[in-house]
Amino acid sequence: MTDLNEIHTTRLLLRQWKPADRAPFAAMNADPRVMRHFPALLSRAESDAMADRCQALIKERGWGFWAVEAKATGTFIGFVGLHTPSAALPFSPCVEIGWRLAAAHWGQGLASEAARAALEVGFGSLDLPEIVSFTAIENRRSRAVMERLGMRESEEFEHPGLPVGHPLRRHCLYRLERERFAALLTAAD
Repeated sequence: MTDLNEIHTTRLLLRQWKPADRAPFAAMNADPRVMRHFPALLSRAESDAMADRCQALIKERGWGFWAVEAKATGTFIGFVGLHTPSAALPFSPCVEIGWRLAAAHWGQGLASEAARAALEVGFGSLDLPEIVSFTAIENRRSRAVMERLGMRESEEFEHPGLPVGHPLRRHCLYRLERERFAALLTAAD
């Protein structure tokens, strides 16, 4: 198991979940702006169950969707990390990178900053050959983060977890290979 209890960036700490994260996480999951590209808002019980799953997977594997804390304030702002989707997706098996931040923290480059750190873990410590990300077609904010990370749009697909005819069923897949990420890091130096 890889031990990645804390990952530091310039402004952020990616860490294991704490009990104090539950209330702000539930507020975030009940915010229609944050959940616009998800099938439904989450109740407090559903949000807590998700946090519990994230925490358990990190404890079990050493990595997952980490809680993200702003270093300057110690405030929980959302999650970012790596996950193995359980849905039978057309491109499974895979490891995805994902994020969800409270709306107050959008537009500051925080999702990109945290996601870059998660990619470094995925391609470095975990030695993954590829990491994917996917979202509903109309989720322009997340797609912009994927593109800033150097991910390339690969294909569109119907998400099997959503019923036929659901407005969010059509998704797009982005891919990033280890070699491309390494080249992007080298070019940035």
